[in-house]
Amino acid sequence: MRPRWIALLSASIAVLTGVMVWVAVGAGIGMGGGFPGMRGSDVESSEFTATEFFTVSPDGGLTPEPGERARRVWDELIRVTTVEFAASEIREYQVGDDADSDTLAYVASASDDPTKWAFAANLAYADDEDLLLSTLVHEYAHLRSLGEDDADPSAVECETEWTGSGCLLPDADLERFAQQFWSDYTDAPARDNVDSDVAWDFYQAHEDDFVSDYAATNASEDFAETFATYVVEPDGPRSGVIAEKFAFFDALPEYAGARERIRAEFDLG
Repeated sequence: MRPRWIALLSASIAVLTGVMVWVAVGAGIGMGGGFPGMRGSDVESSEFTATEFFTVSPDGGLTPEPGERARRVWDELIRVTTVEFAASEIREYQVGDDADSDTLAYVASASDDPTKWAFAANLAYADDEDLLLSTLVHEYAHLRSLGEDDADPSAVECETEWTGSGCLLPDADLERFAQQFWSDYTDAPARDNVDSDVAWDFYQAHEDDFVSDYAATNASEDFAETFATYVVEPDGPRSGVIAEKFAFFDALPEYAGARERIRAEFDLG
């Protein structure tokens, strides 16, 4: 999920009431700025209530036909993910309109199939194009990194991270990211952390390692936040851990290719 200053993700909760995205998400959002969005995440009091529900068809269409603003957000999501990806992975689209909620968007397990997704968007923030784009890219990172092929649905115990459809496999991109960039910390939050105070304290201790304070929430949010920044921000000199994280995505053709495609689609230079 992505609240206005943060994107919530708690993939460790089996019933999954949301992985937010960030879903978890845009510049100026969050205590430390940056891009904050969840598959199966905790439902917080600030989460908006979805009031309209749509079914995603095999060709990426929606039933019933949404209104103009809801349609525009869906069309932007399609531009980020491609229609083929969205039609294959997303089963439900939900929208609400609550300016009092800090949540921008989120993804959660689909009600009829835990291996597929429901995407929810808060239309109150739909008119901020930059914020919307960064949020959608953040959520896309969750969708790609917590997919059916990344998890073992037969696992009885989970030593990595629960994704909603199973236990994250050791060779999944998200798990390799977590092992490379989180395993050496002695003060890191738990893999299922969604406590913003815990994230803030961790961020303050390791500020140079993260693209935003929200990224310090847990490894999944770090993955999504870093990917969103990697995609949306222009090329420039990087150093330290953040440069290493960007290099991690550079080495993955599906993520590096998505970056180039999205930047071209939205004329980001």
